[in-house]
Amino acid sequence: MDEQYMRLALDEAEAALRSAEVPVGAVLVKDGCVLARGHNGPIGQRDPTAHAEIVVLRAGARELDNYRLTGTVLYVTIEPCVMCMGALMHARVARLVYGATDPRAGAAGTVFDLARDNRFNHRLEVTGGVLKSDCRGIIQEFFQNRRGR
Repeated sequence: MDEQYMRLALDEAEAALRSAEVPVGAVLVKDGCVLARGHNGPIGQRDPTAHAEIVVLRAGARELDNYRLTGTVLYVTIEPCVMCMGALMHARVARLVYGATDPRAGAAGTVFDLARDNRFNHRLEVTGGVLKSDCRGIIQEFFQNRRGR
């Protein structure tokens, strides 16, 4: 099932790419049902917090009519940053599944490990590397093309 939902997140990353955003996509699932899908939008929305994860958490909270997203699983193509991991923890997301690691800012185990930090009152299960090559490929191609300009 993880691969199926990650493919939906990759579809969202493609949508971000078409919008000239950094191609990161996310999907929020509860009990096998997709609650929300979204992608990066900081440039178009003129909002530095409009990362794919935040976009999806906001939509999921509206869908459930609750800021607590207990029992949910968030799928995202790239390992979340500190801001997004903080939001996942505050929302009480149960599980995070990501595709590629972020060696510069990953906060789910690569640079920081907020999900397992005992100083916080909520920890979430983390699974990384789902469709890693596809997830890494879309973002690498984006940045290679940008540098090529």
